[in-house]
Amino acid sequence: YAALGMAAFHALTHELTTPSTAGFSTHDASMGFYGDNFAILWIATVFMFLGALPFSILMLLMISGRLDTLRDPQIRVFASYVAAFVVAVALYLRLTDDMPFLSALTYSAFNFVSIITTTGFATGDYTQWGPFVAGCALVATVLGGCSGSTSSGIKAYRFLILFRLLANGLKRFVYPNAVVSVHYGDRPVADAMQRAVVLFISAFVTIWLILTLLLTATGLDLVTALSGALTCLTNVGPGLGEVIGPAGNFSAVPDTAKWLLSLAMLLGRLEILAVLVIFTPVFWRR
Repeated sequence: YAALGMAAFHALTHELTTPSTAGFSTHDASMGFYGDNFAILWIATVFMFLGALPFSILMLLMISGRLDTLRDPQIRVFASYVAAFVVAVALYLRLTDDMPFLSALTYSAFNFVSIITTTGFATGDYTQWGPFVAGCALVATVLGGCSGSTSSGIKAYRFLILFRLLANGLKRFVYPNAVVSVHYGDRPVADAMQRAVVLFISAFVTIWLILTLLLTATGLDLVTALSGALTCLTNVGPGLGEVIGPAGNFSAVPDTAKWLLSLAMLLGRLEILAVLVIFTPVFWRR
């Protein structure tokens, strides 16, 4: 960062918040302050991506130097949906706004890697790029990085297991007597892990909807409530709309809503099921 033009203090601060996927900036405009410096944006994009990979695998790669350590199935899933969003939005910006492709690819890669890795940096109000981009941002907020990283969200390995459960379920409709198993790479996934994935996603969606309703009761509009609940549950940061969008902040949100959103951030960071189990009567009877 310093070599690319950042002052020493700003370089140190952003260095600390990029691979940790924390997203704090010393500028009100976030990384938009450096929006014309594509080199800084690409460096940030690379290290946000690395911060969302499993640290155990990164350490193994550093020790062994073997690239095949990156063949973890969740890394492939994570890289696939990152690439899909980045390319789709870049093409959309090129075709609809006549933006030069390099600029479109740079802004798309930076902002959507930031969202998916739950870092929360932004170069500006990307929701002004059109409804398709705003929709992509809302979906990307859910995704998250890999297990064993600093990123939040649902995470890639859960999507991998969920989609394989769905594929096996559809296969059972065609062949009711078929014996099918869910695999993570070459290893079968235990029934307990399959249940945990379904429970987590069910709890995530349920809490998201309940929080949305509670936030609308505090006076927030539906877009702000819906995206605010989601972005706090996933610890991303920016939501949608004029109030909490990439160009806004949460200062105008009512105090009651701030408490609800603070609870959502804690739930998202501490793993939802681990917190919810504390409130079950059977936990205290053990």
